[in-house]
Amino acid sequence: MQTNFTPAQLESPAIQRANEVLRSCVHCGFCTATCPTYQVLGDELDSPRGRIYLIKDMLEKGRPADAKTVQHIDRCLSCLACMTTCPSGVHYMHLVDHAREYIEQTYKRPLFERILRWTLAKILPYPTRFRIALLGAKIGRPFAFLMPDARLKAMLAMAPKVIPPVSRNDDPQVFPAQGLRKMRVALMTGCAQRALNTDINDATIRLLTRLGCEVVIAEGQGCCGALTHHMGKTTESHATAGKNIRAWHREMTGAGLDAIVINTSGCGTTVKDYGHMFRNDALAKEAAAVSAIAMDVSEVLMKVDLPAAAMGHRVAYHAACSLQHGQQIKTYPKDLLKRAGFEVVEPADSHLCCGSAGTYNLMQPEISGQLKSRKVQTLEATQPEIIAAGNIGCMMQIGSGTDIPIVHTVELLDWATGGPRPAALDAEGKRAVAVPILR
Repeated sequence: MQTNFTPAQLESPAIQRANEVLRSCVHCGFCTATCPTYQVLGDELDSPRGRIYLIKDMLEKGRPADAKTVQHIDRCLSCLACMTTCPSGVHYMHLVDHAREYIEQTYKRPLFERILRWTLAKILPYPTRFRIALLGAKIGRPFAFLMPDARLKAMLAMAPKVIPPVSRNDDPQVFPAQGLRKMRVALMTGCAQRALNTDINDATIRLLTRLGCEVVIAEGQGCCGALTHHMGKTTESHATAGKNIRAWHREMTGAGLDAIVINTSGCGTTVKDYGHMFRNDALAKEAAAVSAIAMDVSEVLMKVDLPAAAMGHRVAYHAACSLQHGQQIKTYPKDLLKRAGFEVVEPADSHLCCGSAGTYNLMQPEISGQLKSRKVQTLEATQPEIIAAGNIGCMMQIGSGTDIPIVHTVELLDWATGGPRPAALDAEGKRAVAVPILR
């Protein structure tokens, strides 16, 4: 794609990167075939190619974002399926992230929307605040029909039936490896996940230590910054990401780390991009070092000897977009589940997003709801006993639309290697899952 940025514009590192991405696009349109919003809406401007044209026009002219451009960029899930499909290697993620930052700086949203976005940015990345908000949403859910806006209804619906107690495993500490130590790793405990489902980190710690990993919960870590980063709030996202970089780099230069383990794939995609995000920052060197050893939990588990088992359950594996497209990890979770003896099945159109996408299901509930319905239908069509996923957002989204229990992949692997049966398999309102007969 031909671009026409001025020499003065190209002095900006952000515009330089946007120019590189735009020039790599050849207008082929392959991306439209795998774009969830284009599949639902059928509008060229709600496809990656259409959004690229809008972004190019906005950035080249250096004009403030207009309502039309904002609408179509806001509708983008950042699922990154287009990056998997693109034969030219267009790095759409960097382009749309810059566009969102530009929109945040130049466009004045309606007051109600500004309040909603400010509220989400000030609550979701902070576990204690989020817990309080979830409790309020749980109390207010019976009155959702009184809400004048679909986004408010979506926020009330987000609250789980049971808000888990705080897990002390998320506090700064070191969990020793069982037996011979094979690796020393830091576990990212996250933010929203610590409020929504504490079983995931608990299972991850049990599983990793059982397999010979010393697990460090570094002091000072917190939200990865993804939620605010994808809202264009760069100052806030860099502030929280910077805390993680400092916390993990202290461990790296102290007792050392073999990996930073991330069990929420949406966070993993962002942490692996810290090197780019902080390339012009004083923390550039430390950020690049952190990104270099950041791994999804499935990547780490492939490096240790997961014992074979025979669990005997039919598991539908949902591939989170941030894992299969953002990190290009497609087979590891399935390989691990199969090694543990599960029968693994995949839904049709597994490349399409479930509609969660960070805050997307809260800010774009209508489109998100359509995508959720599609995903649930394809998963249920495989007739599974259990649904497995590697991202808390996907688990919450899909779980709200089916009575098939959904659990994190590590919970199943922990169970298969001697850990407790995942509580979600016996949750009220979910189908009962029989105890496996080992063979």
